[in-house]
Amino acid sequence: MKIWKLAGAFAVSAFALSGAALAADKGYIGISMPTKSSARWIGDGDNMVKQFQAEGYKTDLQYAEDDIPNQLAQIENMITKGVNVLVIASIDGTTLSNALEDAKASGVKVIAYDRLIRGSANVDYYATFDNFQVGVIQAKSLVAGLKERFPDVHPWNVELFGGSPDDNNAYFFYNGAMSVLQPMIDKGEIAIPSGQTGMDKVGTLRWDGAVAQSRMDNILSANYTQKHVEGVLSPYDGLSIGIISSLKGVGYGSGDLKMPIVTGQDAEVPSVKAIIRGDQYSSVFKDTRELAKATVSMVDAMLSNKTPEVNDTKTYNNGVKVVPAYLLQPQEVDKSNYKKVVIDSGYYTPDQLK
Repeated sequence: MKIWKLAGAFAVSAFALSGAALAADKGYIGISMPTKSSARWIGDGDNMVKQFQAEGYKTDLQYAEDDIPNQLAQIENMITKGVNVLVIASIDGTTLSNALEDAKASGVKVIAYDRLIRGSANVDYYATFDNFQVGVIQAKSLVAGLKERFPDVHPWNVELFGGSPDDNNAYFFYNGAMSVLQPMIDKGEIAIPSGQTGMDKVGTLRWDGAVAQSRMDNILSANYTQKHVEGVLSPYDGLSIGIISSLKGVGYGSGDLKMPIVTGQDAEVPSVKAIIRGDQYSSVFKDTRELAKATVSMVDAMLSNKTPEVNDTKTYNNGVKVVPAYLLQPQEVDKSNYKKVVIDSGYYTPDQLK
């Protein structure tokens, strides 16, 4: 009896080991993220590792800390270690061509994650949110806030901020926003006292909040000694926090000087708290759990010799090819709906926002 039990235990153990080996053999996924300085990218990485491993994949997650040579080295290292698929959120979408040539030569598939990789034919798919729509949402929210907080001001004084010029998404955000704002500027409903428009003037390298704060300081001192700013188009929460610090530094949000309407993106914890306080008006929520799910689905299809599901085959030309993409829908977050969007969905706990 004891011998039978022992044999049975060995059989069960062997079966379990065999199952684990099969799971490990399903595929090896290299995940290259740009930085840990943004909570958003930490969430992306964690969600992908969790979902890939739940599906039986082995993962290698690396953060490059906004250092381009570091990201290139990490990607080359993943190729050397034998990954089957690379999922890359690039720091600079124009710098990866040589690394992706090596990936192609090694039979490694490539998914551009959230940021389009430019100038390479060796990008198989693109998983992202509808980035033009992100900008539209930000601009519409800005206008709604201006009407709500400054109904008697005409025209509204607004300043524009863009994302990092080396991030393809930054242009989609800006163009989406300007599709709403430019007609209002043309009609004289919105004024830009600094005169700074266009990504060549409003871009913020590396999405750096300190750079945004410094630029806002300069705009205020040069253009607002005799007038007030009513709104700031900010494409990302990390910039919004810097912009808000600049505004509060000269007295906005205290006494009779109302806080301008400031937008954002990613619904990061500090910015949701700022929305609750009334310092930031809104953000755009991009559920990274859903983006991770879409990416896992793409990988599953590619490694099963099937065609991944896409819903855009026209928009994302990287300069060499149109990269087939799967777009998810972003969602506005403001004081009226943040509980439903980010707490009830389980994205954050109530304690995180205290």
